[in-house]
Amino acid sequence: MEDIKDQWLWVVDDQLVQALVRDDRVDVKDQKRSIQSAALAKALALNAEGKTEAALREVRKAIESGDALPELQWTRGHLEFQLGQFAASLESYRKVLEQQQEHKAALYNSAVCLERMKEFEEAGTLFRRLVGLEPKLWQAYLGLGQCLLHQQQVSEALEAFDQCLSRKPECEPAIFGKGVALQLLGQPDEAFELYRKLLRNNPSNVELLSNLVGLSVGRKDYAQVKEYADRLLRLRPQARPALEGLVASAIHRGDFKAAVQYGSQLVKVAPDSYEAWFNLGLAQQKLNHAEQAGQTYTEAMKLDPEREEAQLNLAASLQERGDLVSARHLYEQLLERSPNNQDALWNFAVLHERQGNFPEAERHYELLLDRKPGREDAWFRLGYLRLQRNDAGSAAAAFGRCVEERPDWLDAMLNLSIAQWRCGDGGAAQATLEAAVRLHPNSVDAVRILAVISVESGDPAAAAKWEEVLSERGDQHPELAYNIGLLMQRAEANDDAIRFYQKAAEEKPGFAEALLNLGHALKSVGREAEAKTYWQQAVESNPELAGKYFTSPAN
Repeated sequence: MEDIKDQWLWVVDDQLVQALVRDDRVDVKDQKRSIQSAALAKALALNAEGKTEAALREVRKAIESGDALPELQWTRGHLEFQLGQFAASLESYRKVLEQQQEHKAALYNSAVCLERMKEFEEAGTLFRRLVGLEPKLWQAYLGLGQCLLHQQQVSEALEAFDQCLSRKPECEPAIFGKGVALQLLGQPDEAFELYRKLLRNNPSNVELLSNLVGLSVGRKDYAQVKEYADRLLRLRPQARPALEGLVASAIHRGDFKAAVQYGSQLVKVAPDSYEAWFNLGLAQQKLNHAEQAGQTYTEAMKLDPEREEAQLNLAASLQERGDLVSARHLYEQLLERSPNNQDALWNFAVLHERQGNFPEAERHYELLLDRKPGREDAWFRLGYLRLQRNDAGSAAAAFGRCVEERPDWLDAMLNLSIAQWRCGDGGAAQATLEAAVRLHPNSVDAVRILAVISVESGDPAAAAKWEEVLSERGDQHPELAYNIGLLMQRAEANDDAIRFYQKAAEEKPGFAEALLNLGHALKSVGREAEAKTYWQQAVESNPELAGKYFTSPAN
């Protein structure tokens, strides 16, 4: 779009030029005024030829002669405005207003000068005065809306833009201003549609594309972020909004190589942007460029030492590189300043685990859970550490919280069952595992632990059931089959014992203990010839078992 303010001024200037040529403005009998009129005509001609400075000199010379025509003041103001001399232009229009307080053109142009001088409050006052004098003047509502936006009076600005559009519905600057107001008022979808409407007629408008990039990021529509950012970058290869959008889009889709490419350009364009350095460091870290990421996070920290993300990620990158001492120092600093930082507590606990400092790891997981009791990953690590130090009761409590937070979490259920078993609560362990099998029927681990618990609890029928399930899934465990055979033999279910011993021996050729006990089971059912065969195989496999040849299986 063209510059709005230039449009404003030229609308009024057309009216002024018409006024200059009106016969009743010049008293031709007055020689002095005739000379001034001639000076006006000459100045206008010079300005039309692009000789604005010469035109201004002509007008100023005529004014110095005294008793200047009002048109001279208007023209001087216009020429000064053209040359960017806004303060001087404003003074010229004020001289007109001294003679005619409600001169609409002078009021309007004075407001425009003030707006250019960033005196938005005073400019807005003049625009308000003007709409009171001339309610049909849409340009005045447009100027008022712009000034109100600069003063952060967004709702009032929106109303002014609507007033402008009610008088000139296709006024693009007013549509754009309304879009900005809606965006600031938290109505991004409405703003987005207005910007898109304008873009159809102005496909190369940089400001529109910049705003569309920002809105698309806010809406998390990263396909549109990339579309508008690419278009903007083609128009302005170093446009900051485009590079920011492309970094955000690349990070979202996991293209960290592209994020590093655009981020490296962005920090050159915006070296004072914390977010630019931080996102570049994040992309480098994701690519396992830990050393580069560390340097980048350090730059971000220089810009804003109070922001914790860069320090946290710098510590994490040092941790990844194995510099645990430096990482620990950063975590300690961060937690001293912000003891409730959950990510720092988590990372510090993981670091302690890595260093083998398990009591401190537990303490930091507990600190984290004091601040966020529903964090299931911390409960899981805490449960694991407790289980490692044989505190089965506390481990069961921790894994129990995991399952409360995520009832279908298989790993938590498996570890909970182990902790329950170690606490001596076999019934609870079995119930947990059976629930795990219902939720995860394909979980071999849950079935395997169920079979083991059944063996250890002396329940041969349950053990046999779960072992059969494992076998159907191709998960063979000869030791499990052997132990089930022992249970069956102790229960004097010798036929079943023979079956499981044979299974163990088939799955693990040369399994001496299984062969030996298979012989005992066969002998107990009167199949002594077969028993001798298996005993012989057992002795050949493990001669040390010869002394057990005629002994009974262990109780």
